Amino acid sequence: MVEGAGAATRHVLHRLAAHVLGRRRYAVAGRFGLRASPGGFATPAFGEGPEVIRVAGTCLVREVAGVSTQMAIAGASLRQLAAFAGANLEMAFSAGPETPEMGDTDDPLNLGARQARRLADWYRLGWLALDEVLASMPPEAQPATIQLWPEHFDAGTHVGLVSGERVNLGFSPGDGYEPEPYVYVGPWSAERGGDPAFWNAPFGAVLRASDVTSSPDKVQACVGFLRTGIANASEP
Repeated sequence: MVEGAGAATRHVLHRLAAHVLGRRRYAVAGRFGLRASPGGFATPAFGEGPEVIRVAGTCLVREVAGVSTQMAIAGASLRQLAAFAGANLEMAFSAGPETPEMGDTDDPLNLGARQARRLADWYRLGWLALDEVLASMPPEAQPATIQLWPEHFDAGTHVGLVSGERVNLGFSPGDGYEPEPYVYVGPWSAERGGDPAFWNAPFGAVLRASDVTSSPDKVQACVGFLRTGIANASEP
């Protein structure tokens, strides 16, 4: 994903994640974390339906008690998409201090299909790599459930080290710090153990998507980076 059309598509999907999917799940279940899903991202099943709301490519899908309905995102307004999903835009809602603004809720949305697919592919890669890393961690690490957070729009978890330190591991689609998607390792404390050259970001370390795409095995490239980060953070 790059600046320009990619950033615009990311912004549209970020608003949907927070103010349609996250807002709807929170109103019913009191939680707003999301998951990667085929072609995009989704809520976990929630409510008595049960209900799932997901973005699949350029469509918004709502599944309730075995019935599926779809609505095209491009050309629809945030208000129309929220109404389709049962999300109340008038309800006070926050996924954190950096929750994206709703913006003009009646303005038709533009969505690049290719950029949306690239974003979905990034989250899919993230889940595969994070699951593999967590599977190799000892039980004492107590890894947190991997979630796609509507506030920053990143897929992340955190794990514990023997020292008692905890470390964030995640995949960002790009943000104000770095427009390009990146993998990150972020220790909770200010300590930066191991190789000082590894820690190349204010909050820890990042591996940019452009450094992953040339790898013959993208999952293993990300897994290797994350494991190196954990190993460095574990050293004094």
